[in-house]
Amino acid sequence: MKAFCALWLWLLVALPVGFAKERHCIFRVHAQGNPQDTEVFSTAVRAKLSGKDVAIEKIPRISEQDVIAFYPYPAANGTYGALFQLDEHGRIALDTLSIERRGSYLFVFINGRPITELAIDKRVSDGKIYIASGLTAADIESMKKEWRLLGKTKR
Repeated sequence: MKAFCALWLWLLVALPVGFAKERHCIFRVHAQGNPQDTEVFSTAVRAKLSGKDVAIEKIPRISEQDVIAFYPYPAANGTYGALFQLDEHGRIALDTLSIERRGSYLFVFINGRPITELAIDKRVSDGKIYIASGLTAADIESMKKEWRLLGKTKR
């Protein structure tokens, strides 16, 4: 009986790990937070665009799970840029952010690196995020493992 219970427990733990999808690329979009929030909810960073210290929310509003496709291109400065197409959940999250947080910033991190800041100046309801530059060739390769290219069907 003990052996049966041990086998059952092992299957409960091992099977989900064996079927989990390996993540190749981490894509996170954080909103500008309230400066009065504690360190539990936000963290302070220096914004590149304004040069001011701002608080950003620790929990991302949009993640790699919300991306369904992307389109990379070479930028003028030797890096790459990309257009990201979000799924329905990501599209609604971006639309809501663009309405509620107008006049603030979104901070985009890819593979743990800060890539860009996006000023929210108008409503974005199409579910697309445009990164002008700052991506490396390794970033693009990891994205190709994760999402399909825009304009191509998934294999």
